[in-house]
Amino acid sequence: LGWKFYDADDYHSLENKKKMEKGIPLNDEDRIPWLCTLHDLLRREDTCRQDTVLACSALKKMYRRVLISGASAIESNQPEQPGENPALKILFVHLDGPMDLIAGRLEKRRGHFMPLELLKSQFDTLEPPSAPENFITVSLEKSLPEIVLEIETAILQG
Repeated sequence: LGWKFYDADDYHSLENKKKMEKGIPLNDEDRIPWLCTLHDLLRREDTCRQDTVLACSALKKMYRRVLISGASAIESNQPEQPGENPALKILFVHLDGPMDLIAGRLEKRRGHFMPLELLKSQFDTLEPPSAPENFITVSLEKSLPEIVLEIETAILQG
């Protein structure tokens, strides 16, 4: 696509990384500042008219609202109103697969702060996207070329 790529894990605080390294799941209070930072990053790129891909475990609907609208989404529980900072247009790609498949991939990952033991807590926290969110669900059981093609097709179709 020629778009900028960011990995949200690179933006976790040192405290969050240490907590995960110890096998302690993050809670909303840990995640909200991180999500606000990611929103600011996406807002900056949008202002520059730079298309962007962000790899991020936005597990809850509220987390996705923060990515779209920033901190105001927490207080109002609604996207920002037009005028001040219009909500970002984001297509969420929900990569869906069975826990054992994802666990196998996590076991192969080296040098990352999130241990395999935290995977269950991620599944427990997950609120899969649903209408009216702007999303597609892509099965991780497909081949990598099939996954990429499905995502690219959805992006190019608008």
